[in-house]
Amino acid sequence: MNWIVPIIISFVITLVGMPKLISYFRAKHEGQMIREEGPKWHEKKSGTPTMGGLWFIIAIIITSLAYSLFVGQMKPTLLILLFILLLYGLLGMWDDSIKIFKRQNEGLKAWQKLLGQIVGGVVFTWVFSYYFPLALRIPVVGNIHLGWLYALFIIIWLTGFSNAVNLTDGLDGLVSGLSIIAFGAYGIIAYFQGQFEVLIFCSSVVGAMLAFIIFNHKPAKIFMGDMGSLALGGSLAAVSILLHHELSLIWIGIVFVIETLSVIIQVTSFKLTGKRIFKMSPIHHHFEMSGWSEWKVDIVFWLVGLFAAVTGLLFMI
Repeated sequence: MNWIVPIIISFVITLVGMPKLISYFRAKHEGQMIREEGPKWHEKKSGTPTMGGLWFIIAIIITSLAYSLFVGQMKPTLLILLFILLLYGLLGMWDDSIKIFKRQNEGLKAWQKLLGQIVGGVVFTWVFSYYFPLALRIPVVGNIHLGWLYALFIIIWLTGFSNAVNLTDGLDGLVSGLSIIAFGAYGIIAYFQGQFEVLIFCSSVVGAMLAFIIFNHKPAKIFMGDMGSLALGGSLAAVSILLHHELSLIWIGIVFVIETLSVIIQVTSFKLTGKRIFKMSPIHHHFEMSGWSEWKVDIVFWLVGLFAAVTGLLFMI
């Protein structure tokens, strides 16, 4: 199977369609509302079209379905990946729509978003249980059979990493670049495992993000929005589960983990002591407040993600 083909197809679909989506959103004056507590210099981004995830999700779905049918790799595991991508994307779309139409930065209530994420986790677990043992792979130790407790792990994993990627999406191009690296790494693992349907999905994501970053790097012409970040985060967690390298995502997705921990540490410290550990969280804003440019933060974080992905692959393959 040629893994380059889905990259090219997804890249072309995204590259051709994204300018039209940008033009449509500009014509409708539908843009991102920047949160007031964020860095002051981000205010000039207010009004930038968002929900770019709409088109690259379409590109990923079209490419994955078409190419998997062509090469005879249409399997339930691919369909459940696309289900998570679409469901989490729709949750994000709902969230983004509320922000846009109400002209505010607050979208869905936390419990509404969590409920949707849990539903996705339950459906994913149901399909997963028909094809794979409900066991967690622990490096060095081996597989630990958890039974239906593994369902709880899946829900936590999908919900946690969808939110982690969502938190990381605060700078132009940051999540786009990190997604290319992470999905590229898991695509390589899928190839060596012979899970070609997962490889097709990962390749489709890489192709779409390679095209999207052309429009999303600083200064961004469009943001992916919660629609894009929630979909990518949930899908990334789902891929790690299907490849039975669940905990590897803590390392391969180390930037997402650090971003989330920075928020938890900041909130906990402020509630307990009234003091903040970071100048601002998530941590990418801390470095901005310390004088780093967006490009410098992006490049350093991408390099950290690349180092984690390469070393993770050396350990797993």
